[in-house]
Amino acid sequence: MVSIVNKTKGKLPRLPFKQMKDAVLGKKYNLSLVFVSKKTSQKLNKKHRGKNSPTDILSFSLEKTEGEIVINPDSAKTKAVAHDRTYQNYIGFLFIHGLCHLKGFDHGDAMEKAEAKIRKTFKI
Repeated sequence: MVSIVNKTKGKLPRLPFKQMKDAVLGKKYNLSLVFVSKKTSQKLNKKHRGKNSPTDILSFSLEKTEGEIVINPDSAKTKAVAHDRTYQNYIGFLFIHGLCHLKGFDHGDAMEKAEAKIRKTFKI
């Protein structure tokens, strides 16, 4: 199951969030995907990572089969341009990145390979 909550006024991209989640975490994993403002992203980033700045994505493992991904679409729009990606593509890229963290990956070669495989599958 994927629960999607938009706490912004912006329109969300249409992506196969559930299918991507199922491919990485399995069908029994319960995931909340929340889109938040820069201000909320900054508060969460400061509270959980000690960084007093907004971020484009945060992921939280809540239980073995439950987690939450928080995306700041404003930061994502800015970074999409910097990475020469469309907004929709970059949101997909971020979502896959968050899924891999929830799967247990840390930044590095193994995570990059796993992300590349999922991006290729979903043409992200």
